[in-house]
Amino acid sequence: MNRSTLYAVLDGYLAALAAKNPQRVAWAPGARTSENNVMLPVGFGLWGTIESVGPYQLRFADVATRQVGYFGTVHEAIEESAFTLRLAIDEQGRVIEAETIVVRQSDSGIKFENPRYWDKPILNRNAEAPGSRAQMIALGDGYFSTLQQNDGTLHTKFHPDCNRVENGVQTTHNPEFAKIVPVSALGCEEQFRMGNYRYDDELRGRRFPLVDEERGLVLAYGFIDHSGRIDTYQLTDGRTVKSPVRRPHSFYLGELFKIDHGMIEQIEANFITVPYRMPSPWDA
Repeated sequence: MNRSTLYAVLDGYLAALAAKNPQRVAWAPGARTSENNVMLPVGFGLWGTIESVGPYQLRFADVATRQVGYFGTVHEAIEESAFTLRLAIDEQGRVIEAETIVVRQSDSGIKFENPRYWDKPILNRNAEAPGSRAQMIALGDGYFSTLQQNDGTLHTKFHPDCNRVENGVQTTHNPEFAKIVPVSALGCEEQFRMGNYRYDDELRGRRFPLVDEERGLVLAYGFIDHSGRIDTYQLTDGRTVKSPVRRPHSFYLGELFKIDHGMIEQIEANFITVPYRMPSPWDA
């Protein structure tokens, strides 16, 4: 099965979703589907409320494991929402897994104001030297280890121009967003070297199901847990700051890493708040 075949299955799935018609999808027997970290019967959730699929469409594929991934948006009655989709496909071209994240900001206690969704050429071009699958996964896993109890120590490598987009908002090298979140003025490495994310207690349930070897992309899933116990903490430059999370809280995330020449060059993430320490149904 090649990239074009995987993309054709994805496009058919998105067309069926936009039409609210799950019967148009070729489902494998026993197919598993989830929305926002909850297993649902086929046709539930977004299938009943979608109005349209948005114009932002980032596709990528793992030919070796017959999986295809997608970052885009969907329109429902209230708002446009960031949308992540992972499909696993069997040898007959049928969908055996569909994992979906819909970032409905109206339902979230932590909102990213004024999101926008745009094409990023760096995510669509082939990597020059992506490395092996194991090396790419290790860099993504190292990112999560750097974020966990962040004390300024790096467990991965960043390109100097690395940027990160979260829920449709660029959270690095962004002076405008820095008026709300000051750390957003810095680049990826600078943010972590300062130990800004000390309050992230654990990066749990890490999964790396999809690697696009040609493009140098790794799709990861997991949870960020916050115990809420930290009130203030010290940055590596000596400043004392307050934690923005003061209660038990967890994010469920889908995160895409662009990797080339042994460095993370770009990050795209969609995440939602879920009950504290919620497990993943995909771990079973």
